[in-house]
Amino acid sequence: MTGNINRTAIVTGSSKGIGAAIARRLAADGFAVVVNYASGAEAAAAVVKEIESAGGRAVAVKADIAATDGMKTLFDSAEQAFGGVDVLVNNAGIMQLSPIADTTDEAFERQVAINLGGVFRGVREAAQRLREGGRIVNFSSSVVGLYQPAYGVYAATKAAVEAITHILAKELGPKGITVNAVAPGPVETELFMKGKSDDLLKAIIGMNPLKRLGQPEDIAGVVSFLAGPDGGWVNGQVVRANGGVV
Repeated sequence: MTGNINRTAIVTGSSKGIGAAIARRLAADGFAVVVNYASGAEAAAAVVKEIESAGGRAVAVKADIAATDGMKTLFDSAEQAFGGVDVLVNNAGIMQLSPIADTTDEAFERQVAINLGGVFRGVREAAQRLREGGRIVNFSSSVVGLYQPAYGVYAATKAAVEAITHILAKELGPKGITVNAVAPGPVETELFMKGKSDDLLKAIIGMNPLKRLGQPEDIAGVVSFLAGPDGGWVNGQVVRANGGVV
């Protein structure tokens, strides 16, 4: 897309899975991309190499978004490499499932630190440093609203992300910056597939009106729309990209 030339996107947690698909798609759309990782330097380098081989621009930047200086590091690196930042995609997150009664303080604090704290610090940095007309795309989850057992802490962090999204959209509107969230359903990634039996996967697929799992590219396409020129009038929304599961 010619409208995205000379624009830069930061994608957190983009060395694999959905994040990597988003990085590849935004690069194909014309964005220079900061591929963020906390561990797995080789995987991040592979994403960068793939983007560059296709004629795009990308750099891999190590930063822990749970740390107080993680998002600042990403923005500093993006500005040094590409001159500024236009899009922030807060994709990184973790999910540790357990009934609330069995959830440890450590599991609670880790999910809050990454899923909520990382997003908060990311949007705070973006609110100060995105160029005019920028876009913020946060990640929620379709488990918000389903209220399934064992998802208590995870769903709570994502519900908080949705609240921040709605409020920040109103705060940043005067700057021409849109703020939206994407809430995927089950997506066929290594993380999602791990430990699930064939019977469980069949049951999950059976719950979906489209009778399949989502693919990382399905989610990347939604982010592409929100970050691109056609998404400029969409603001303060949560897009439940889940194939129709309600």
